[in-house]
Amino acid sequence: MRERRAAAATARALVLAAALAAALAAGCASGGGAGARGPRLVAGATPAPVDSATLLMWRFDETGGPRVADSGPLRIEGRAGVDTRTEFGRLRNARLFTASLESFAYAPYRPVLDPIAGFTVEAWIRPVAFGAYELTPIAGRWTAQPSEQSWLFALVGRGLTPVIAGRPSPGTFASHVAGGGPGRLMFLYQPEDAGPARAYFSSVPVELERWTHVAVSFDGQVVRFYLDGMPDSQHAATGRIRDSRAPLLVGNAFDWRGLSDFGGELRAEGVLDRTPYYAFQGDIDELRLSTVARTEFPHARFGGGR
Repeated sequence: MRERRAAAATARALVLAAALAAALAAGCASGGGAGARGPRLVAGATPAPVDSATLLMWRFDETGGPRVADSGPLRIEGRAGVDTRTEFGRLRNARLFTASLESFAYAPYRPVLDPIAGFTVEAWIRPVAFGAYELTPIAGRWTAQPSEQSWLFALVGRGLTPVIAGRPSPGTFASHVAGGGPGRLMFLYQPEDAGPARAYFSSVPVELERWTHVAVSFDGQVVRFYLDGMPDSQHAATGRIRDSRAPLLVGNAFDWRGLSDFGGELRAEGVLDRTPYYAFQGDIDELRLSTVARTEFPHARFGGGR
């Protein structure tokens, strides 16, 4: 088992190195985009770098349409739902997510998405509301199917009663949010070894209608949260994140099998319950996944702003 994991890790590292070299060569050949017309960069803001540990880098700088480009070496492109749109973000453009089942960004499963050892997920977010139910995902690879549960990075919701929320929650995450308050960051993962899923929370909630850089890293021993590039809290947590065939879903949580691209647009037409229980409301920018547990985020220390 250990030999197979080591071989898989070596193969993935070689793929990442080759892809990064190709991406850098392509950038040099095209002048790295210098002089190209595009969305503005906020004064004082610094884009997250793409390096050898970058698994995925969605900058959300598109000017429209469903395509979500990946600036990372593996070019893991995504597609956005019809109820998202692009607008000015923390750095150039961002993707605005709304209270709709059709508000999401999606990339199908591929083996390279499974964390080997270290792992980091980070983004700039500007939420305009906390969800009425258990949580609202920022990004994750987690479904209601036990065999499709790896990790989830989310904001804890308000957990309203059915009378106030309008209808009862499906309860997908009900057993995981105890210990977190509204607006706190949550990292949920399923260990590779048998046992229940583990959930951890930031000590400080994220503010509404304010840009905040949020990050969580896991090195197999400690889960660490960061806000605007600064440490927030850390938690002892042993065990590798379990591999699964779950896709990457940003800004929402539902059964991805209900997705259809009939007519050229990716829609959740096959999801029978149209209630957007877990839809993120607000902007997400500069989503980066990494294959190491990062501890430094210098590009995030100029954070804040409305």
